[in-house]
Amino acid sequence: MGNVAVLMQRSGHAVGGSDKGIYPPMSTVLDEAGIEVLLGWDKQILVDFQPDLVVVGNAVTRGNPEVEFLLRSKQFPFVSLPDLIGNQLLRDRKRIVITGTHGKTTTTALTAWLLKQADQNPGWLIGGVPYSLESGSELGNEDSSFVLEGDEYDSAFFDKRSKFIHYRPDILVINNIEFDHADIFRDLADVKRTFNHLIRIVPDNGLILANGDDPVVRELLPVEWTRVVFVGTVDNNDYVISEFGEKSGESTFTINGPNDERWPIQTGLNGIFNACNVTMALLAAGFANDSDNPGPFLSQADFREYGGVARRQDVLFKSSNLQVVEDFAHHPTAIRLCLDSFRNCFPEHEIVAVFEPRSNTAATNVLQAEFTEALGHADTVLISPVHRG
Repeated sequence: MGNVAVLMQRSGHAVGGSDKGIYPPMSTVLDEAGIEVLLGWDKQILVDFQPDLVVVGNAVTRGNPEVEFLLRSKQFPFVSLPDLIGNQLLRDRKRIVITGTHGKTTTTALTAWLLKQADQNPGWLIGGVPYSLESGSELGNEDSSFVLEGDEYDSAFFDKRSKFIHYRPDILVINNIEFDHADIFRDLADVKRTFNHLIRIVPDNGLILANGDDPVVRELLPVEWTRVVFVGTVDNNDYVISEFGEKSGESTFTINGPNDERWPIQTGLNGIFNACNVTMALLAAGFANDSDNPGPFLSQADFREYGGVARRQDVLFKSSNLQVVEDFAHHPTAIRLCLDSFRNCFPEHEIVAVFEPRSNTAATNVLQAEFTEALGHADTVLISPVHRG
């Protein structure tokens, strides 16, 4: 591909830690990959490097000296990162794209891990730090599937399409659809519009795995041009999650399929939302393995070695009477479901929720009533100052 310059905002801080160890800051990951990092912004960096292509991250905006030089000089071609990934890096790979307002990172990591456990050498791109995979991104074998976390956020300052539009899925997972990213979308109808665009590019030999419990998802599906399989807890789904139970560090449930098929599942991930994530990952990997029958893949599922993803129910401290857990939940629905799971797992304990409103939606009052209701599922709530980047 030649010399490629990537313009991205960068933080020198680690993103957090857990009882599983501190995960490295971006600089460490890039250094280990042999990628040179140049700090600061100066057009001379591009002039000296003479890139064949410039990849512009979606946090880089107008006014950035290197962006202004790119536009003014017209010396170097530039693309968004999702465009580069979808159109140049993946080419003819089978693409499994995991989307939805909630659960994308967990479902993507699970799907990649399941395919790897089946010795399929998949590639993946995950928007988090998976504990059971070598890294958050791997190319894998060119003949194997590639699993992508499909974000609905925009691609770059010059490309306002959602990132997932560039990924052109063969297997599309839609976990759920709610209003989020108030800095990008006007309302729920605007969010539905971008998901509708995504649905329209799934090929006729593709597959959509959709949350059939979600009324917004049901408004968009099924469609006539590709196969749609509904998944959820309600009986009118094609694959039904039932008999869910949980205690601290363990969940059990049953997946009921067509023709009275049943697959009992046991996992270390808590919450009914994670049962849905696990089921979606199993079916995505199963259909990627056999487009007609995922059953044998589900029958072999074993989650005893799966370690989860950083900042998703990470246990930071544990004693006989206190447990401190970090979770990335930043939308009212995710917060409510997370707190409800803690209530199931620790029925005799007081639940203290410490919420940091860092997302662009949480930093506004757009969902204030919904946040109030969700946080009300805790016994005590502590809220930090609103983050303004």
